[in-house]
Amino acid sequence: MKKSALITELKGVGEKTQKLYARLNIRTVDDLLAAYPRDYETFSEPVNIAQAPSEEAVAVCAAITGIQNEKRVGKLHILNMSASDTSGSLTLTFYNMAFLKKTLKRGGFYIFRGVIRRRGNTAGMEQPKIYSPEDYRKLTNRLIPRYSLTKGLTNQAIQKCVRQALSLCDFEPEYYSRAVLRDNDLMSAGEALETIHFPADYDSLLKARRRIVFDEFFSFLFLMRKNRELCERLKNEHPMIETADTVRFLEQLPFPLTKAQDKVWKEIREDLSSSYCMNRLIQGDVGSGKTILAVLALLMTAANGYQGALMAPTEVLAMQHYETVTEYVRKYGLTFRPALLVGSMSSREKKEIYAKISSGEANLIIGTHALIQEKVQYASLALVVTDEQHRFGVRQREHLAEKGNVPHILVMSATPIPRTLAIILYGDLNISVIDEKPASRLPIKNCVVGTSYRPKAYRFIAGEVEKGRQVYVICPQIEGDEEDTEGSPVLENVVDYAEKLKNALPAGLQVAFLHGKMRPGDKNRIMEEFAAGSIDVLVSTTVIEVGINVPNATVMMVENAERFGLAQLHQLRGRVGRGKHQSYCIFVSGSEKKETMERLEILNRSNDGFFIASEDLKLRGPGDLFGIRQSGEFSFRMGDIYSDASVLKRASDAVDRILREDPELTLPENQLLRIHLLETAADSVDFRSL
Repeated sequence: MKKSALITELKGVGEKTQKLYARLNIRTVDDLLAAYPRDYETFSEPVNIAQAPSEEAVAVCAAITGIQNEKRVGKLHILNMSASDTSGSLTLTFYNMAFLKKTLKRGGFYIFRGVIRRRGNTAGMEQPKIYSPEDYRKLTNRLIPRYSLTKGLTNQAIQKCVRQALSLCDFEPEYYSRAVLRDNDLMSAGEALETIHFPADYDSLLKARRRIVFDEFFSFLFLMRKNRELCERLKNEHPMIETADTVRFLEQLPFPLTKAQDKVWKEIREDLSSSYCMNRLIQGDVGSGKTILAVLALLMTAANGYQGALMAPTEVLAMQHYETVTEYVRKYGLTFRPALLVGSMSSREKKEIYAKISSGEANLIIGTHALIQEKVQYASLALVVTDEQHRFGVRQREHLAEKGNVPHILVMSATPIPRTLAIILYGDLNISVIDEKPASRLPIKNCVVGTSYRPKAYRFIAGEVEKGRQVYVICPQIEGDEEDTEGSPVLENVVDYAEKLKNALPAGLQVAFLHGKMRPGDKNRIMEEFAAGSIDVLVSTTVIEVGINVPNATVMMVENAERFGLAQLHQLRGRVGRGKHQSYCIFVSGSEKKETMERLEILNRSNDGFFIASEDLKLRGPGDLFGIRQSGEFSFRMGDIYSDASVLKRASDAVDRILREDPELTLPENQLLRIHLLETAADSVDFRSL
């Protein structure tokens, strides 16, 4: 069976199941095998109640000693039972499981697995999983993969499908040379794929993960190096000179540029007037003032008689940029003739904008990826400014070159990455860093709390809304999983949490939710309503990490903060603190373990993204490999630039060595690698020179 086969070719996957898999973006066998486990359950030996650590999943072997009490709270039935071993006793709490009164026999020994929480001298375990000693023994010391789920699809069903796919699939032969495998201590690709799904032990799991992470980094870095080679050869077809327009604009602005902004603006001016095409990254913390530099670069472009394009990740942000620029034109008399182009426009509206672009009537075009579609013909496009979520790759550059344009590229990134890693990851770009913020920015006030703080947080949120402010609440999941890892903190999801907030907050407050699987039209509508102030509280996944600017939002509350990387939490925090009012960020941790709280406290101590990123780099280790979620530009399927920094450096060295010794991949030992890269990266880089 080929990996490209539809998932319906697997036994037991019919039309109904196929639709469930589609909700997880799994349509082919390859998609299934690439949907790596989100984490693994380990069934360790049972421990005595007295010795069991608090706040983490453990198993205890105890005898039922009786029913303490049972009661009803609305539709919820609560059953409290007592259990004990030779070292102590435990209160077991079960919800809506009244049948256990009959199935759990007094004096019977069972294995109870869950999280023990202690209050004074009493220990309790809520909703533990129950096993017979014999059944638990079969699971002891095994690593059981846990997959991302959707309602109707169980973890066991996915495991069964993956096993079947691994046994039937034809896998490509090993593509790295023996030297690469040996020098980097890598297992084969086929072995790594099987092991990542069904590891024999923790050591083999780490080796499998290392191989997959190395692959992700290697492919990415190889493309970036090829991109750099191409860019270094591009002559500047749109040479510019500084005009009075940018000088006047800077004089009229109500605030001066910071020293860091001034330095980067000088670098941009030099690029635009040099002999070669600009390919520059502005790396700056949230709120450091990157956008005004982009406007200056676009203004210099327009003043020189060329067109510029500003690409935003969402329609809402594109519209906000358009409104900002239009206001600048009105207020400062800038030479921009701006046009907005987004996918939701009608055919008639698009046709009118196309005409303005092709005639040169519009000299600044603001929009989403619609800016590089087939029908858009530019008169003299000289500069493209793009957000990090839309890295401008070789294919897009070629697409514009075929229309007679080889534009300058300016990429803006708010991802705080330590410089040592940035040099590796952004190897195809010249890097400018803005390492200070305008003095007018009020520092965000932060707090790191446990789940017991929620009632107080809800009162605070209600108070801010009463003042006319708005609030973001971030959850790690879209919907609740049918199954969750036993004993782990409950993961909040946007759908249920939005309903919970509606009940917890005063009547009349407008609460809405947003997530990435919503239809584009619905997402845009929700973001527009929030930006307009019609929604008071927006419950969302990290989809709002970029793409919306609401200065009136003053509170960011992140649920299950322990599930995110520090750098990502810092970027989420950047959604507030954009206006004149004091802003706040509440990080709610589902785990109150000492190490977890200490890690999150770094955010409490600092609002400096680069400091936080460097601390994240120090703190991430093997224990975090399967628990912390990340996003942003470098959302590799499995690799994490912080905890996998050493693998990233090795992959970088391997790429450099191969390109130095065999740049066209023509040697026999690199033939399979060449084929592999052609197949996996055809849309990212031009390999026709290979």
